[in-house]
Amino acid sequence: MKKKPHIILFNPDQWRGDVMGHMGNAAAITPNLDKLVSDDAVSFRHAFCQNPVCTPSRCSFMSGWYPHVRGHRTMYHMMSPEEPVLLKQLKDEGYFVWWGGKNDLVPSENGFEAYCDVKYVPEKKPNPMFGGAFQGTGENWRGQPDSETYYSFFVGELKKRTDEDYYYDADWANILGAIDLIKNAPEDKPLCIYLPILYPHPPYAVEKEWYKLVDKSLLPERISADKLSNNKPSMLSGLREKYNMQSWSEEHWTELRATYYGMCSRVDYQFGLLMEALKEAGIYDDTAVFFFSDHGDFAGDYGLVEKTQNTFEDCLTRVPFIIKPPANSEVQPRISDALVELVDLTATVQHYAGITPDYTHFGKSLLPIISGETDDHRDAVFCEGGRMNGEFHCNESTPANEDPTMLYWPRGEMQRSEGAEHTKATMIRTKKFKYVRRFYESDELYDLEQDPGETENKIDDSSLSNVLVELKERMLDFYQETCDVVPQVRSSREVK
Repeated sequence: MKKKPHIILFNPDQWRGDVMGHMGNAAAITPNLDKLVSDDAVSFRHAFCQNPVCTPSRCSFMSGWYPHVRGHRTMYHMMSPEEPVLLKQLKDEGYFVWWGGKNDLVPSENGFEAYCDVKYVPEKKPNPMFGGAFQGTGENWRGQPDSETYYSFFVGELKKRTDEDYYYDADWANILGAIDLIKNAPEDKPLCIYLPILYPHPPYAVEKEWYKLVDKSLLPERISADKLSNNKPSMLSGLREKYNMQSWSEEHWTELRATYYGMCSRVDYQFGLLMEALKEAGIYDDTAVFFFSDHGDFAGDYGLVEKTQNTFEDCLTRVPFIIKPPANSEVQPRISDALVELVDLTATVQHYAGITPDYTHFGKSLLPIISGETDDHRDAVFCEGGRMNGEFHCNESTPANEDPTMLYWPRGEMQRSEGAEHTKATMIRTKKFKYVRRFYESDELYDLEQDPGETENKIDDSSLSNVLVELKERMLDFYQETCDVVPQVRSSREVK
């Protein structure tokens, strides 16, 4: 029997696909990812998530299903016990599955035993994430409720304690726990390490040593709200109003963006430590490594921070996706221009692990691209979000975010509305065009070659009418192909 490779699923939260040095972003300091791609891995320039919010995206890439297949399109509808989850498949196939980090995948009341051998809890209690920024502690970085910083998520410097080499938070605890596992791995089972860490998710806060790496003069031009056409989604203008950040200077935005870039550099450093641990343990060559985010972040573009649940700008939907195969599998290290989706993670991991799925999913193995055989994979990628009127169970309302003092109150208010803001919407993106069907407001159409920042909605441009028809037809094909999954076990028809 062919030896199963170890598998690393390194999953930072809310990392934009353009913030990597090897993608040509001179301000992005990511030497460990850059070296991996140079030597041993393939990085996908056009990789896209299937929902721009954490839980729906994770349910999608862990199952190979699009959000609409079983209604996994909210933060509060996770994978149920009878549904397929990649971690469970790996555990059932003999992997020792170690899970260190956030959940946002399965209901915690069901427990984690079916999905992993260890749901890691560090012995040493970590410091609060972001220095307690979610609670507004520290030096009262939020300011007054009516201030321009109150909903900005911008903290700035994350100050270490005097006895610490770094700010020991949950991310550091989980990274160090994974390294300890690699040093003391069970000898009778292949490893699967799942690291869904929290950085670079806002609040925007990072230690000085990561922040100072960023040369602010090299930051790409920010997409200003002043450049947008009037027929953009109402979710964007509504959030801008509620965030109350319209008066921010470009210098202020630059500080926020540099902090976000520093957060990415911090994660790159932690990833490098993990790769070094694999090499020191002598198992780097025997390991398949997957580095990918669940979705992106505005980080100042469009005059916004954080994310939305139903808009699909590239800064939200385009994600890092890097794969290093085990040494016995062919690879042509490079940046691939293939269009790929996070649902393809499932099929690719299954291939390396020797798993034949017993259910229908929509991922496509990326091995032909990784080997250099082709860069053709998909003709289009898709993303979905939002809700219909009356679907109150699909918004993110909680007692917490109904409180105006809560950081997520602006987004919660937009979702609680029964206006057009929360509308259900679907994106189709090719290399040249993006079309978004929005149920309660104007559709969107962008010529990505002429307008990569998606500032001019061309939905009413008659010169693109043929393009629009083709994209609508392709979206219809997508829904017909993926509208359901028929169980592979037939029901008995015997009459007794």
